[in-house]
Amino acid sequence: MKLTRALAATAGGLGAAALGNRLLRWKASDLDPALDGRQGTYRWRGFDVSYTEAGDPEDPDVLLLHGVHAAASNKEFDQMFGQLAKTHHVVAPDLPGFGRSDRPPLTYSAALYTAFVTDFAEDVTDDAACVASSLAASYAVLAQRQAAPFSRLVLVCPTADTGPRRTWLRSVFRSPLVGQGLFNLLTSKRSLHWFDNRDAYSTEASYTEHDVDYQWQTAHQPGARFAPASFVSGYLDPDVDLADELAEIDVPVTIVWGRDATVTPLEAGEELAERADTKLVVFDDARLLPHAEHPGPFLDVLLDELTEEEVEGEAEQ
Repeated sequence: MKLTRALAATAGGLGAAALGNRLLRWKASDLDPALDGRQGTYRWRGFDVSYTEAGDPEDPDVLLLHGVHAAASNKEFDQMFGQLAKTHHVVAPDLPGFGRSDRPPLTYSAALYTAFVTDFAEDVTDDAACVASSLAASYAVLAQRQAAPFSRLVLVCPTADTGPRRTWLRSVFRSPLVGQGLFNLLTSKRSLHWFDNRDAYSTEASYTEHDVDYQWQTAHQPGARFAPASFVSGYLDPDVDLADELAEIDVPVTIVWGRDATVTPLEAGEELAERADTKLVVFDDARLLPHAEHPGPFLDVLLDELTEEEVEGEAEQ
């Protein structure tokens, strides 16, 4: 009798989870572009990768690569995109598996993203400066080491290590019923607020409810859990020492950090900059996204770096 009740309770719980997953899929609408500009599609290895570009194509190229987390997209750059496009040709993709790009049920890896960054930069941009955030910064570094598509790197809280690899956790998140239910909990609006308050921003004034709504929408698109399943289990970490890789880069590199960062504390940034012998710029009252919290001052730093690069280029001609 007890076994019968236990089986019935389990079946009821799974049924409720399945119903909840379907209701959330129904509630999520098609994802609108996060950035104002010309919308494009880059066909790559079976993916349709969405990107937004703005500015005069004759101006110097800047490639913006968003960070990796459960609700990631190129919206990360919405506070600076339009202003930067006044002086530069700016291109911002949604990485494969995120945003408006395709999200097939692959086992995503750091090697896949490094290859994507390399190919996209070579095919869509020309000698671009690259601004890359978090894990995407490590992919940009490795792309530069392999193919040198960039003229300069500006890396925001870069990391190549988010923790140990846990195959079981990836398998759980990839499962169709339990995994989807867990991912829905991870990307509930309450959880997104918690992430934004604890890790992404130093104050609630730095983001809006619209930002959270977009995070929720992008995290509830079909296939949204597959790339984050590899992320939370450590499989999107490249197996490299980022400082060693940076030390071999032969273009200017600037590292930007939020003084109050928690996921990757400032001490890690200071050690990275010292070991790689690179410039470090620290923003007060900022955590993981100083470019979103302080877009004006961040743009001042970025434009100073880009102007320096362009002047050096003209002097060499």
